[in-house]
Amino acid sequence: MDTTGAEHLLNVVDVEATCWPGSPPPGQVSEIIEIGLTVVDTAAQERVARHRIMVRPARSGVSDFCTELTGITPEEAEQGVPFAEACRLLAAEHRAGALPWASWGDYDRHQFTRQCRATRTPYPFGQYHTNAKAVFTEAHGLRKRPGMAQALRIAGLPLEGRHHRGEDDAWNIGALVLQLSARGMWPRS
Repeated sequence: MDTTGAEHLLNVVDVEATCWPGSPPPGQVSEIIEIGLTVVDTAAQERVARHRIMVRPARSGVSDFCTELTGITPEEAEQGVPFAEACRLLAAEHRAGALPWASWGDYDRHQFTRQCRATRTPYPFGQYHTNAKAVFTEAHGLRKRPGMAQALRIAGLPLEGRHHRGEDDAWNIGALVLQLSARGMWPRS
């Protein structure tokens, strides 16, 4: 990745995790199976890169409910890299520790924190995280924090790709971040 203008770059991250219609089955825990990452250049006002890291679950399986929601099959998840390798890739190839990052809400940040702690994996991100949902809510004067698809409708932006697919959701959140940035409502890192 070109480092020119790196002070204007932001990693937008969205994860998908194993899930069930209710509580996890006995002995299983929710864990990351897909990391979507879109690099946003706030100075150029464009999404400059799009990445997807599939992560092989170690302590759970991909349920039919999860496949229906995300489109990720058990076979596809099994082809992913181990979680520790995904975190290493984020740090080494995507400069996750050096660049500020954002996600829609705090779920993604908390999921990484929990899973890194549980697996004794070094946390790949730096300390500067922005909850894009909170920024959007305040910028639009809303009383309730909207989901990403609803925020796109409010912003007059199209939903590109499949909702609840990490790669596509990160891309769409990137569009929301750019719109907030263009209006001067995105916090500076």
